[in-house]
Amino acid sequence: MLLMNFEVFVLGTSGMMPLPGRFLTSAMLRREGELFLFDCGEGTQVSLKQLNLKWKKINRIFISHMHADHVTGLPGILMLSAQVDRDEPLYIYGPKKLGEYIDSSRKILDMYINYEIIFKEVNEGIIIDEEGYTVEAVKLDHTKPCFGYVFKEKNRPGEFYPEKAIELGVAKGPKFGRLQKGFEVENENGDIIKPSQVMGEERRGRTFSYITDTMYIPSIAQKVKDSDLLLCEGMFEEGLEDTARDKKHMTVTQAATIAKDANVKTFGLLHYSPRYSDFELRALKEQARKIYPGTILTKDRMIFEIPNDDANVIVTKEKSYRPRYERIIIRS
Repeated sequence: MLLMNFEVFVLGTSGMMPLPGRFLTSAMLRREGELFLFDCGEGTQVSLKQLNLKWKKINRIFISHMHADHVTGLPGILMLSAQVDRDEPLYIYGPKKLGEYIDSSRKILDMYINYEIIFKEVNEGIIIDEEGYTVEAVKLDHTKPCFGYVFKEKNRPGEFYPEKAIELGVAKGPKFGRLQKGFEVENENGDIIKPSQVMGEERRGRTFSYITDTMYIPSIAQKVKDSDLLLCEGMFEEGLEDTARDKKHMTVTQAATIAKDANVKTFGLLHYSPRYSDFELRALKEQARKIYPGTILTKDRMIFEIPNDDANVIVTKEKSYRPRYERIIIRS
């Protein structure tokens, strides 16, 4: 069975301002060699370097909104990408003012850019529909226009059983590939063999949802429903609902409620208020766990892996990166 990699790297977890060991909120999805960056605050480049992620392979960048803690790392990424040979354009998605920010930064900083930058203004709904996946923008409620993003793989064909194809008279070779792609073929006797005769049931695609900087909106749960991984802001502790509402953010229990209502497989908090020390954040995690027992308090450079196979969620230590970072494997 072909295993397509699907990994989410937490590049930063802090809100408002970076702290020692806690960069500004950002996440990276790696799928089949493509890199998708979600927000780009200060420190993003550092985490990319520490995780040995190649910025040359960043294909698309998604910015939630135009607050400094989510975009100030972007000019550096744009300039850095010009230091390597790049043939593919870089697509950047976000609110209207993001386009102005990119243009003005390039002009004022006199950037040398040797590749095409394509800005796409975001509106609610499906903003990307590729052969293997879609990306949906989710309208949020913040002090500025703000969007969350749901990256959803399309369902994949079921497992191919070559022995069944051979029994039905299909010779090894190109016809195996056509069957796996969903096309009918003729066997050696001229009979039509359908994919359903040699393939298992269709496999569900994987979903990653990224929600940050919004007040609590119950309808978000429907947008991120059944996500394999939901990364969601938890700016404040339980009991500060009035503060969260005034600043248009969420408490950890409100975020956990979304995760519970959405029936997500794995839920990670991020975008913490700088008022909380790492030790104090443990109390926020326990508050969220009253609502969603499996709540994970994400840390900078934590890695989530979502394989194709079936099992329970387990936690291991990543061995291929130096220094080692916590890797969480999410299984269906």
